[in-house]
Parts: sequence; C-alpha cells; structure tokens
Amino acid sequence: MKVTVWGCRGSLPSPGPEKNKYGGNTSCVQVEHKDTCLILDGGSGIQRLGASFGEKYKEVHILLSHLHIDHTMGLGFFLPLYNPNVEIHIWGPSTTIEPLLQRLRRYFSPPLFPVRLSELPKHPVIHELSNSEFTIGDLEVKSNYICHPGPTLAFKISTENASFAYMPDHEVVLGSANFPYEPEWTSGYDIAKDVDLLFHDSQYRSEEYAARVGWGHSSIKDSVEFAKMCNVKRMELFHHDPLHTDQQLEKIMSDFKSQVKTDFPVELCAEGNVYDL
Repeated sequence: MKVTVWGCRGSLPSPGPEKNKYGGNTSCVQVEHKDTCLILDGGSGIQRLGASFGEKYKEVHILLSHLHIDHTMGLGFFLPLYNPNVEIHIWGPSTTIEPLLQRLRRYFSPPLFPVRLSELPKHPVIHELSNSEFTIGDLEVKSNYICHPGPTLAFKISTENASFAYMPDHEVVLGSANFPYEPEWTSGYDIAKDVDLLFHDSQYRSEEYAARVGWGHSSIKDSVEFAKMCNVKRMELFHHDPLHTDQQLEKIMSDFKSQVKTDFPVELCAEGNVYDL
C-alpha cells in the first residue's frame, strides 16, 4: 500500500514561501494498492493530484471524511471528473436530514461553482456511509463517525499486511470523561487501534486548544496521547493550522518532543510525503 500526501493543511489553503516545506494545500491523501486507487478528501490538494493523474486508473474512489469546504473545495478542479472514460465514485457520511447527493449538488452549483453535477460528462456514483465496513478493489475499508462538527467519518484502510488510519478533523477529548484512560469511550479508538500509520488532526498547541474547545480539532498533546492509547506504530501530525509557518511548526514540534517521549515515531506530515506500507 502506497500513501501519498497531496495536502495536509487545515481549514484554509495557505500557500506562501514561509510554508513551502509542509505545504499550503488542504486535505487530500491518495492510497494506491495493486490496481486500486482511493483518494481521501477533496481539499485543494486534489487539483495537483488530478493534473498528474495520467491514464493508469479507469476507476477512482473519493472518500470524503466530511463536507466542510476545506475538504471539498478541490472536487470541481479534479480533472478526471471531466474524463468520460474514468468512473468516479464519491463516498461520504450519511445524515438523517439530507442525502449526500443533494449536499454535493449544493457545492456543484452557482454561486459556489459554475458546473453542475448533471453537466459532467459522466455522473459520479454516490455512496452513503455510516459505521461501515466494505471492500474497494484490493483494499478493506472501515468507517466510523468521530467527534467533529457535522457528520464526520474516520477511515481505516487495510491490506493483507498493512493498515492506515485517517482522521484529519477530530476533537479526540470530547465524549470521554477520563481521556486517555478509557479507550472504549474514546472517539476513533476502533479505527486507530494497532494501525501501522496514523494521520491525525493536530492543529493546536495546548494553549491554543484551551481557547477553542468545541471547534472540532485537537492539540498535539491530545493527539499523541490518543496514538499511545491506540498502540499505533507511526504517527504523522496532520491538519496544520493555516497561520502556522514552517518555522513555527518546527518550533512547536521541537518543544513538544523535549517534553514528551514516545516509543513510536511522531513527525509533522508534509505535502509530497510518500509512505510505503
């Protein structure tokens, strides 16, 4: 399984020379295994992915963790959507209020976007998800709802010998009165338990999080405690705050590592990173 990062910035694209190392594009991660291609989220990073796509895949599956604009803003700029020879499947969280198709139509319509879904040369196949387990090609996928404003999913993707968990937007301490000592009551535990690689929301310093409780994101400290609880093999800090420069991110990380020790690697995720599992 090959995992490629096309965007790991949170909330808002924030390009600029001060963010070249870790990138300014919002969430988009490609997972490839044998003849299967999954794309996790359609943030601004999906535009570059689509431009480099080539002719390798005739079927592509886009799994949306949720429908906040930083995770969907790139969908209309994904070039394979306009190729009638490519079958696009879009998977996303179900709600009791409105079908996923109707929610996607709001994005694919003026004034947000000039091209409607019905005007695409080949209409995407839409799939609604909840707490689900399913297979896409050569990959096993598990989705669970997690704590974040609006219906939001985490994904676990597995092969016969590797596993990857993706939680770009997750306020992990909510819902558990005794975090991190009650795994069974912790949002996302069943997805991240024992995985080889975890991408997890780590937008805030602890002091920043204290002023933003309920906004749907985690501090680095809480994210790493969650990874320890889940016994992950490797962790990448994801969903970087749009205001944090490369220099600030590295200072935050250096300060954190001087105070907290782990028995697994913890690093800052960067746009362009590739992981072979």
